[in-house]
Amino acid sequence: MIDEKRIETATARCLIKAGTVFREDQFQAYKDAIETEQNPHAKWVLERILENAYMAKKKGLPLCDDTGIPHVLLEVGKNAKLAPGWLKAVHEGIISGLRAMPGRPMAVKGDDVERVQQSKGLFDDPGRVAPAPLIIKPIAGNCLRITILLLGGGPEIRAMTHRIFHKRSIEIVLREAAGWMASQVKQLGCTPCVLAIGIGRTHAEASALMLEAMKNGTLNRQNYWEKKVTEWINNKGVGPLALGGDTTALGTFINTGALRASGVRIVSVRPCCCMEPRRATVVLNE
Repeated sequence: MIDEKRIETATARCLIKAGTVFREDQFQAYKDAIETEQNPHAKWVLERILENAYMAKKKGLPLCDDTGIPHVLLEVGKNAKLAPGWLKAVHEGIISGLRAMPGRPMAVKGDDVERVQQSKGLFDDPGRVAPAPLIIKPIAGNCLRITILLLGGGPEIRAMTHRIFHKRSIEIVLREAAGWMASQVKQLGCTPCVLAIGIGRTHAEASALMLEAMKNGTLNRQNYWEKKVTEWINNKGVGPLALGGDTTALGTFINTGALRASGVRIVSVRPCCCMEPRRATVVLNE
């Protein structure tokens, strides 16, 4: 059986890794971009972002001051034997990880109205930053796989979920979605970005699919349409920190779910900032 303490400890470590360490495909994507970038100002920015990532990994520091909201995706083996309090242990691990990293204290005090108005101030404890609703899926085997995404506020402001009339063409869908983001990445500030796209039947489903795109995507293996979307965005010439150049986007992650007979597709798009997707996964076996 996988006990509560083991789950809590693993979750905390997973969160800290997500917030402090670039994945290998991120390191390589920045190295490749530095090699090909022609704009000297853009190249300088890319070099500083990479330097920041190496220093964060070395010293165990957060990659960014905006340490993000935890989004947790759980995959539970059909034959996994989990202690009765396993889900509570995941939540406790998130709290422990936010305190240890440390996360930025940004949880708002008060009742429903006071939180919206932000009239009671903030909690000092970073552990009070509650995670977004968890996504839980069954998988084969007897393991528990925990993935944590730390999502910052800037990309959320620039993200969009809306309907697109597909006209029986995936290019129409993706061009329109890329068009939404072409205007937003100029204002994102912390480019280069990674576009995460979910295509589904409802707004909730498209958003969940977009999160799974961030969970599963990798910058060192991009399919044809992911490369095309990245190309469309890079052709805008926004560049790192909007200083111009060839590297507005490092890549694109697309996730398409079950679809219904309809003239529209519900599409969720998020322009992940230069530090994102901040992601880590831990697998626990019995």
